Amino acid sequence: MSLVERISHGPIVELKLARAPVNALNPELCGDLRAALKAAVDGGAHGIVLSGGPKVFSAGLDVPFLLSLGEDRDTLFAAWSEFFNAARDLAECPVPIAAALAGHAPAGGCVLALCCDFRVMARGPFRMGLNETQVGLAVPEAIQYLLRRVVGPHKAERLIVAGAMPEAQQCLELGMVDALTDAGEVVTLAVNWANELLALAQGPMLATRKLARAELVAALEAFDDAQLEIFIEGWYSADTQAALDLVMQKLGKK
Repeated sequence: MSLVERISHGPIVELKLARAPVNALNPELCGDLRAALKAAVDGGAHGIVLSGGPKVFSAGLDVPFLLSLGEDRDTLFAAWSEFFNAARDLAECPVPIAAALAGHAPAGGCVLALCCDFRVMARGPFRMGLNETQVGLAVPEAIQYLLRRVVGPHKAERLIVAGAMPEAQQCLELGMVDALTDAGEVVTLAVNWANELLALAQGPMLATRKLARAELVAALEAFDDAQLEIFIEGWYSADTQAALDLVMQKLGKK
């Protein structure tokens, strides 16, 4: 059974992350997302809405799973690779794609949202951001670019280095999201946005969109296996492992 639910909204297909309780991104969920995205596009979807849980869009990478791999570097590499592949697939999606965020979107959840064209977030105390430094991880250039693209270099630097997680209203003010609405309306607003694009001449719109997103696609494609190997080395560093151990303690896993 897929961990991604498919919901039809006419020509728009909603892909809903469905790995309880917080849509932690393990290889199976990332793989199911990639397969569902391909199936939707191949099936003629004219637009995609990516949604998640009612309070947590996605809590990011499944850290307990990753830590359980221990010194199995090959499996760890494969797990991180599948996540980056999912991000690339979203960035390269040939039709408009909106993220409907009804809750928190830290780290990997934020990455997936930033790979979409449009982001609508629920009003309230929900937070979004690249908080990797807070859990002891360096943020790769490709991921830094995602945030830099929407908020500008100076603001992105401040947010990324601090591992900041601004609340919804500040996310809107910074440009991290494009709109706020009630939690129960995020999908509706995302679908409406996609339908507005469908009212345009499709050939010119899609060609213009592809050009506009070329640097985004290139940034993620530039994060190759060699750079991932460097990232994995950092994962095993003493200070990163110590920080991740604290995360596990907070999660009650130790």
